[in-house]
Amino acid sequence: MAKLNENYLNLKESYLFSEIAKRVNGFTEQNPDKKVIRLGIGDVTLPLESEIIKSMHNAVDEMGKAETFKGYGPEQGYDFLRDAIRQYYARNGVELELDEIFVSDGAKSDTGNITDLFAVDNIVMIPDPVYPVYVDTNTMNGRKIVYIDANAENNFLPMPDESKKADMIYICSPNNPTGACYNRQQLKVWVDYALKNNAIILFDSAYECFISDETLPRSIFEIEGAKKCAVEFCSLSKTAGFTGTRCGYTVIPKQLVQINSKGEPMSLNKMWNRRQTTKFNGVAYIVQRGAEAVFSVEGMKQAKAMINHYKENAKIIADTMDKFSIRYFGGVNSPYIWFECPNGMNSWDFFDKMLNEIQVVGTPGAGFGKNGENYFRLTSFNNKENTIEAMKRFETLFK
Repeated sequence: MAKLNENYLNLKESYLFSEIAKRVNGFTEQNPDKKVIRLGIGDVTLPLESEIIKSMHNAVDEMGKAETFKGYGPEQGYDFLRDAIRQYYARNGVELELDEIFVSDGAKSDTGNITDLFAVDNIVMIPDPVYPVYVDTNTMNGRKIVYIDANAENNFLPMPDESKKADMIYICSPNNPTGACYNRQQLKVWVDYALKNNAIILFDSAYECFISDETLPRSIFEIEGAKKCAVEFCSLSKTAGFTGTRCGYTVIPKQLVQINSKGEPMSLNKMWNRRQTTKFNGVAYIVQRGAEAVFSVEGMKQAKAMINHYKENAKIIADTMDKFSIRYFGGVNSPYIWFECPNGMNSWDFFDKMLNEIQVVGTPGAGFGKNGENYFRLTSFNNKENTIEAMKRFETLFK
């Protein structure tokens, strides 16, 4: 008889966003005449920009001619895209080598798949609240998880606790779900902690494009020593609206080396390369050509305009919170607004209240951990018209 991975029994019955979809679908089926505005899942709404589309069209034409047709591509990504990413990092003050960059179908996949490189008996440190994928993928593998509290008292930016030891540390900055963003001094403390404890930081920078404060780091590799202890994940989902197009990248420095049980050095860069060449056939050529265009001068200009659109939406939401003196976090260097539920309500009750009374969908904070129980997340990824309408409806809850 085949034995199953019984660690799946330790997972919640359904993934957070599956439960949200279930409740929303149930409501819309019973109330087909009511318009629901979705400010819940972090999916974008604006279409791909013209520079990306033009590049992808050219790539489609190439695929239709024998002399330019592409079959299997390199699992690590085509050099033209890796070099564009390398230059993007260089503009932000980080020097990388081409073979330290691995193109993938998104940060979500890689933050989960990276666990393939680590033994099951590693201890994983995860902040609470947190993006559920970090927790669920390690639960699937049967690893022990220790949590560190992110809360209003520390501005949802927890710092290392010397009483807690870990081998793998997940950090997301700007943070999903709270919108909080570490400064350089805070990240340096984390890097020093990881180096002292021979731990690996798994740094999710999927929202770095929303950082408007130039004093804040966009990459952990801006911090001295990080190349010896960190892996960085990034995505074009938020940078350029690739949620449905699927393209991201992971950076694993060659300096990142750990000693195995035999006392021998092992390179995480080489391990990841071996993993990818075995389990991954690479991102489609057409998609990678579109991704390359994102990093061009015109592509960056268009991407910035898209991001600014979402930032304006975030300000509309934040201004509404200010109007009613609701305490919130994020909304400046992040597309997320993380606020306290009114009157001490728990977040799923508030979700149902929002859905049933004003037909606005957000994300219950409890879905991100126990510290999110009385918090709620709204995203700025809808269009401006819907965001304004959603906030008008939101105001009626307080009248």
